[in-house]
Amino acid sequence: MVGNGDFAFTADITGLQTFPQRYAAQAPLLTEAQWAWHSFPNPQCCRQRRVPVDVHGRIEYYPWVRDLSGLPAHSAIRWLRENPHRFSLARVSLYLRSGDGRDARFSDLSATQQKLDLWSGVLRSRFNFDGEAVRVETRVHPHLDMLMVTLDSSALAEGKLGVNLSLPGISANLDPDPEDWSHPQRYLTIVTGRSARRLSLECILDATRYYATVVADHDVTFARTGPHAFTILLSGARTPAGRSALPHALTVMVLFSRQPHPGALPSAAAARTAVADHWHRFWQSGGAVDFSGSADPRAFELERRIVLSQYLLAVNAAGLYPPQETGLFSNSWYGKFHLEMLLWHEGWLAVWGHPALLARTMSWYLRHLAQAEARARAHGWRGALWPKMVGPDGRESPSPINPFIMWQQPTPIYLSELLYRSRPDRATLLRYRDLVFRTADLLASFPYFDRARGEYVLGPPIMPAQEVFPPLATFDPTFELEYFRFGLRTAQEWRRRLGLAPDLRWAAVLARLAPLPQSDGLYLPVASVPDFWRQAQSAACSHGHTGPRCLNRDHPSLVGALGLLPGEDVDPGTMRRTLAAVLAHWDLRQTWGWDFPLLAMTATRLHEPQTAVDLLFYDAPNDHWGAAGMTPRRHLTAAGTYDLDGETYFPSNGSLLLAVALMAAGWDGESAPTPGFPHDGRWHVRVEGVSKLP
Repeated sequence: MVGNGDFAFTADITGLQTFPQRYAAQAPLLTEAQWAWHSFPNPQCCRQRRVPVDVHGRIEYYPWVRDLSGLPAHSAIRWLRENPHRFSLARVSLYLRSGDGRDARFSDLSATQQKLDLWSGVLRSRFNFDGEAVRVETRVHPHLDMLMVTLDSSALAEGKLGVNLSLPGISANLDPDPEDWSHPQRYLTIVTGRSARRLSLECILDATRYYATVVADHDVTFARTGPHAFTILLSGARTPAGRSALPHALTVMVLFSRQPHPGALPSAAAARTAVADHWHRFWQSGGAVDFSGSADPRAFELERRIVLSQYLLAVNAAGLYPPQETGLFSNSWYGKFHLEMLLWHEGWLAVWGHPALLARTMSWYLRHLAQAEARARAHGWRGALWPKMVGPDGRESPSPINPFIMWQQPTPIYLSELLYRSRPDRATLLRYRDLVFRTADLLASFPYFDRARGEYVLGPPIMPAQEVFPPLATFDPTFELEYFRFGLRTAQEWRRRLGLAPDLRWAAVLARLAPLPQSDGLYLPVASVPDFWRQAQSAACSHGHTGPRCLNRDHPSLVGALGLLPGEDVDPGTMRRTLAAVLAHWDLRQTWGWDFPLLAMTATRLHEPQTAVDLLFYDAPNDHWGAAGMTPRRHLTAAGTYDLDGETYFPSNGSLLLAVALMAAGWDGESAPTPGFPHDGRWHVRVEGVSKLP
């Protein structure tokens, strides 16, 4: 992939999107932008439907649906879940035609080579076709949503090589590939301008309009080959008399925008320089961890994952909107983002020396603060209530789970704190003050005071990060209890920094928030299942069984109370036993890519560095790292096999970077160097520009 955080392009072995059929359905070749959203027409004027739920004796209304299976195609719930959705802007591919006039097949390519130059942000591809060498360079401009393609081959002058631009419609099946090539009559592509070196297009998809501006650095022909397709060839190509005078290199730039772009685009040379300068600054300004000289054979692989994760997240998860879980690679959940994942996607940016990129995304919270406050008021709570699954409009999506997830609530405070630690001045405090304080108001308002216990409790209803518990019967999840405490304590510290007195309501909830639930010397995932560990160790739920009552699966989020969080209320001995129980009795086949860095962070804070390193390399279906640094998503079927859900899951990359930061730089109050790596002579770790975690 090449991209700039707001716009990204996925390429095949040719450097463009020439052979999409060679890839699995879960790995489409897309061109996506953070701003590219579309909604299908709403024939029923669908509005959010809210279901009454009894919450401690009073009725509250949630956008809840008990079961998504069997929903009619045009039901209000389905429309609200699917709209708005991301779409792919274009397919940009090579025009390759042999001397006998035949379109290239994949098997016609030989001597294929490809290298992604991370230092300069250029994808270099080369191959032989029809007896001639072809070189392709692919870039994305750092500040414009513009793809840049440079072709170098004598085939250009012969008319055998060029660029194809095709604009897709939008499929009813939006995930993972939203492109529709079968219904050209459903949308419009209008030529609004054409010259020897420039083509301007307007694309109309229902109520969505966007624009494409194509510019070449030599005279070309823009041949319309279909209602939404164009072929770009050098002018004079295919004419034997003029071939010797034609260049062997051509740069084509394709700019996508929400509004027409009447001005000139940068020159090809200036654009190439801008790309290189951007990536040089990125690598020189950020943090680094160096394992040179390490004897552990896994050191190089860990360094590879670290470097590629930084690149992939800068491309996919550093834009004006929170990213979806698959970034700009493909669609998941219709392209909507999950706010609980933002900590994994972008928290590392502030810790690894790129706080300005995190600040870009945090502006989404500031723009939607009033909307979050209205959502809290609708429940009778103070503060700002943040949804889980959401699009750029801020409207939460109906779901059996979404309305009851709460672990995204403290995240704006955590991220604001990371930004403050990267720039500890009053300007940072003032910029995020309202966000921190209004979020803290929600953290103090949501807990219910149980008079019989004399404690504030979380839920019901609540769905923990470990999404296997019934929300209407679940209460006091361990991780969420500690995360709420962390959020409230951090907000109080912000008040102190601003010269304000402590908030008495926050203090009252902190003083009487329920303790972390335990049983038999182990922390429980939730207080509402006191026999959790007995179930997990039973014959029915061990040895690979996956019965419906087996709750020892999904995210082992309870360990995050000491690891991701500083765990002021955690007993280290109890957590040490709990971590051992998770490793012994959890079904780690049914986990996700961020679970193993999470476990590694807990081992690190428990001063078990060998365990921490081993966990980063745990052999699990969703912890396999490909050549490009991506991790696939697979789920376990009833037959014991694995289905591929999607080609990549970027919370894996962000969680790895947060875990390595903790392991290499430590945390507040920890004085030992590189506490997450063994000091046995097998690891040599040098750290630069990586900050401690709270």
